[in-house]
Amino acid sequence: MGKREPTRVVITGASSGIGAATAIAFARRGARLVLAARGEAGLADIAERCRAAGGRADTRVVDVTDAVAVQALAEEAHTLLGAIDLWFSCVGVGVVGRYHEVPLADHARVIQANLLSHMNEAHAVVPIFVAQDRGTWVNMISVGGFVATPYAAAYAASKFGLRGFSEALRGELSRHPDVHVCDVYPTFVDTPGIDHAGNYSGARLTLPPGALAPDTVAKAVVRLARRPRDTTVVGAPALLLRLGQFAAPNLIAAVMNGFMDSWSTRAPRGENTPGAIHEPTAGASGPDGHRRDPHRGRKAAAAGAIALAAMAGVALWRGRTK
Repeated sequence: MGKREPTRVVITGASSGIGAATAIAFARRGARLVLAARGEAGLADIAERCRAAGGRADTRVVDVTDAVAVQALAEEAHTLLGAIDLWFSCVGVGVVGRYHEVPLADHARVIQANLLSHMNEAHAVVPIFVAQDRGTWVNMISVGGFVATPYAAAYAASKFGLRGFSEALRGELSRHPDVHVCDVYPTFVDTPGIDHAGNYSGARLTLPPGALAPDTVAKAVVRLARRPRDTTVVGAPALLLRLGQFAAPNLIAAVMNGFMDSWSTRAPRGENTPGAIHEPTAGASGPDGHRRDPHRGRKAAAAGAIALAAMAGVALWRGRTK
């Protein structure tokens, strides 16, 4: 590893998806890791992969919505590693369906997991970083923190809130130039998360074209270890989504809602389920969802980028001519 690259890393949500891919990516660089998640089998699987890749990995079964448990995790990781160079908050869940048709308990769980748990983690690790006078907190958000997502209202609320939280925390830490708050905003990522999501849409969940490989996001997080930056957007269409949201705040959400209405009536039928948002899955899931078609994905991403650029351009032109 490079001289300035962190070697002591804590990752939550490390048992599958982006968290798991990032753990393995750091392990390839010889990192010392503490991996946390709710699922013991998934953690054991990823820890073994990390050791095979050349890293050192310890695991802790933790539900990060429990602030006391998170505080204990931070203290134990700090003692075990001697210092914490980077903490990656990567827990995230979702539930799909019209807002009023999804049980309120499921919405609440999404807010707890996607927003409050990240706040719990920051509250536990920031004092360690301040005492060290250095450290990097990486906050997994998603482009959903910029663009509202119909059929996922609680998810949108959590991600918009998480972006605001990061910005506020970054301001508070501005007197500590070597303590960094880094936000990561990927577009759709092909992870097992689609199998874990709650679903009350009446349709079987599928992945849209153009989804990213989890390794792509993992590489972006590893780069932040060497060169911290406030905002990292992963996936070409995401930048245009941000531009479109700025130019016409309600346009993209309305278009997405129309798409979701059509999809939910035409897609193969699926059963209503809370998925794994309340309880962890029984086995190991791994980093990758294995659903994407890379060739089809590139074409879809290019088409989406052109369409979003056109939408943003029209909106800006209308604004100037009013």
